[in-house]
Amino acid sequence: MIVLLSDDAELDLVRGVTFYDSAGKAVGEHFLDSLITDLRSLSFSGGVHGKRFGYHCMCASRFPFAIYYTVEGDSVIVIAILDERRNPDLIADRLNNG
Repeated sequence: MIVLLSDDAELDLVRGVTFYDSAGKAVGEHFLDSLITDLRSLSFSGGVHGKRFGYHCMCASRFPFAIYYTVEGDSVIVIAILDERRNPDLIADRLNNG
């Protein structure tokens, strides 16, 4: 499968890197490398994850983030990459309203 990121998901990645860069540049780079590895894994595991808020949800392997996505044909479309420490109501609102 092909993994595609929405504009919002790309912005989520940038925001995550920016947040972790404040702890030191190597942390932001490690965050990005880790999330890219997780995203690549969706090319063969897309669709196997349970749904949360109406989307498939895969927990990131090393950071407290979740990847929300849909499967359409041969494509995995990543809708959002969100910090799971947030209020669940804010996460639901973001996913329902873009």
